[in-house]
Amino acid sequence: MKAFHCDICGSLVFFENFRCLKCNHALGFLPDLIDLSTIDSAGNGLYRALAPEARLRLYKPCANTQQYQICNWLIPIEDLNTFCAACRLNVVIPDLTISENIELWRQLEAAKRRMIYTLLRLNISTEGAPDQSRSPLRFRFMTDAADGKSVMTGHDNGMITINLAEADPAERERRRVSLREPFRTLLGHMRHEVAHFYWGEVVENTRYLEPFRNLFGDERQGYVTSLQNYYRQGAPSDWRTRHVSAYAASHPWEDWAETSAHYFHISDTVETAASFGVALRPKHPDAQAMTADPKSIPDLNTPFPKILEQWLPLTFALNELNRGMGLPDLYPFALSSVAIEKLSFVHEVLRHPGRN
Repeated sequence: MKAFHCDICGSLVFFENFRCLKCNHALGFLPDLIDLSTIDSAGNGLYRALAPEARLRLYKPCANTQQYQICNWLIPIEDLNTFCAACRLNVVIPDLTISENIELWRQLEAAKRRMIYTLLRLNISTEGAPDQSRSPLRFRFMTDAADGKSVMTGHDNGMITINLAEADPAERERRRVSLREPFRTLLGHMRHEVAHFYWGEVVENTRYLEPFRNLFGDERQGYVTSLQNYYRQGAPSDWRTRHVSAYAASHPWEDWAETSAHYFHISDTVETAASFGVALRPKHPDAQAMTADPKSIPDLNTPFPKILEQWLPLTFALNELNRGMGLPDLYPFALSSVAIEKLSFVHEVLRHPGRN
């Protein structure tokens, strides 16, 4: 995530902001330029974007901005959609006549927009290929049925379903503990499920399929049986030598999704650190391995080992900062050489997709 600044007063502003906290000028995110811009009213419900690259282009607000104040993304005036590039991906949203659902939905949308931001930065499409029977990426945000039937978070042929209960911190923590997960966040869910979608986009039926099987395993092994075995028996005792998480050991598809989610975590955090000028220069002469300067990574096309050189020292420092506040580790994982090889594969595939 880049650091953004108000185009009027120069103050730091944040991705979710509707207004500059210093000068109170209105803000809007421009997905076509991947920039958070200060905006002026242009009349007739339109806005003029003041970011230099926008060149005073006209935009209109997303329908979810007008009705629910839940989205700060804008739509180019020539685009006939009433929803922005992120909100138009929704197929089902919660029942908003239930007041508590609005805040939970707001949190889901915030996580989703951060995920879509990453996809924009990677320049990969959400629209599949209907002519090749590949469905687009879409979202359903749902609540458990009145009869008690639970909504399962997951991905199916482009459709990502997320249970609204995941936006409740207490419920999410209960599930994290019961499922023995060290790390469970809304953004993590988005990244994991979106990764399932992109397996079909950038691995299946491409030149990467055989290399994927050589590295992650053969995805044709029984998926349901594999998950049943995982939940009954747990991960193999040596999972840390091959996977980023215990759950990644359950099936090659889950290994891809977990590894890709970690790749999104890493690339986004390194970009954020670089944008804020974060650097590590430990004074101890034996701590040179802790040196990092994320600004040395010009963009996400950088070879993954270079990105990892910045990431690992950052995790050590950030984990210690969290411990100093009495919080859990920001990144409670250790990456084996095999897991790093898989992360490098994800980087290669997402940066250089290629279909046969």
